[in-house]
Formats: sequence, C-alpha cells, structure tokens
Amino acid sequence: MRYITDRKRAVGKGSAHTGAEHHWFMIVSSVALAFMMPAWIFIFGNALGSGYDAALATMSRPFPAILTALVLIVGMMHFHKGGRVMIEDYTAGTTRKVLIMAYVAFSYVMIACGLFALVKIAL
Repeated sequence: MRYITDRKRAVGKGSAHTGAEHHWFMIVSSVALAFMMPAWIFIFGNALGSGYDAALATMSRPFPAILTALVLIVGMMHFHKGGRVMIEDYTAGTTRKVLIMAYVAFSYVMIACGLFALVKIAL
C-alpha cells in the first residue's frame, strides 16, 4: 500500500486552463438566450397560429429571420458546450472520445440544417 499525499497525486496532472472561459461562455449565452427566447417565442407563436402564407411572410422579414438564426446558433452552441461537459464528467476512455465526437457533429449538423431551412424560407 502506497502512502501518497493529495499534493503528490495532483502534481503533473495540470489544468486545461479553459474553465473560466467555458464558465463565462455559458453565462453570456444563457443571458443572451434569456433575452432572445421570449421575443422569438412571441414571433414564432404568432407565425405558427397563422396560415402557411402568413407564416412564410413573417419568417421572410429580416428581424424574425435574424432572431431565429441567432437563437439557433447561440442555443445550439450552449447545448454543445453543456452536453460536452456532461459527457466529460460521466464517461471515460474511448467511449468519452466517441461520444464527444458524435455530440459535436450532431450539434454542428443541427446548426447547418436549421440555417439551411431558414435560408430556404427567408429567401
């Protein structure tokens, strides 16, 4: 049985030096989403309750289209960073690497598909 102090166990492990950056990104993105989501829900709800042509006309205007793009990008990046931390905390080894790659790919594919659909509707 080896008697190792806590300090000895921690030496050489280092830190990633990205904890504060990640924390601030999550705070800023959550505040941005807190302001954007009510406006987006109001606009999208009105478009959803109207007919097909009125919904297309609503989403073709610049403000709803830009707001939708911002909500999509900021929301999915917030989803991406938060989910990645969850995977890093609760998995290990090759499983962790595969899950992170799949999760990152899923996040970016969702952003690309959403923006493609928005461009098709808005233009």
